[in-house]
Amino acid sequence: MTEPAQAPLRAAILPVTPLQQNCSLLWCTRTMRGALIDPGGDLPRLKDAVARAGVTLEKILITHGHIDHCGQAGILASELGLPIEGPHEADRFWIARLADDGRDYGIAGQPFEPDRWLADGDTVTVGELQLDVFHCPGHTPGHIVFFHREARFAFVGDVLFAGSVGRTDFPLGNHQDLLDSITGKLWPLGDDVTFVPGHGQPSTFGRERQTNMFVSDAALARRAD
Repeated sequence: MTEPAQAPLRAAILPVTPLQQNCSLLWCTRTMRGALIDPGGDLPRLKDAVARAGVTLEKILITHGHIDHCGQAGILASELGLPIEGPHEADRFWIARLADDGRDYGIAGQPFEPDRWLADGDTVTVGELQLDVFHCPGHTPGHIVFFHREARFAFVGDVLFAGSVGRTDFPLGNHQDLLDSITGKLWPLGDDVTFVPGHGQPSTFGRERQTNMFVSDAALARRAD
């Protein structure tokens, strides 16, 4: 009897900061090389999780510039000598104010300059994994989503949640842009895609198209009437 093939990608969800933001530890099972997506805070806990998983970190990935998602990314990158990739450069506004936002939210935020800004259509690598990058503005103007096509798995930050969508009442937010990002960029990837949101539990695009009060097919049809 042949053993089932090991999944190429594994991920652990590590809630951090008082806002319980879902930092994700993503790694390639062939190489055990990985990345932290949105390490907003609680760095000792994140480093401990990486060590326990036996993963060698090679980079930090950022979905967008809000304090709970990237407030301490620059600190971690400096400590470990890691490059930062993402978000889209349109979030430079948010990254520049991380120290001020950190004081407001009780998180030690520090502005940083990514080693690589990302744009729609780019790809990033983690070990032997390749993730497609989708620019999905609305929650912030420079928000991006990471998608692994083979595993049918996405890291969507605060674009979409189980049962809800990202807030758009922050500076530079735009509700219509957010809806267009979800329906134009995420839904075409397929109903079978599982996603990790920036807060709360994972879900699938198909489940959200059936039940989400903001972007289900039925809700969008009512909005169009």
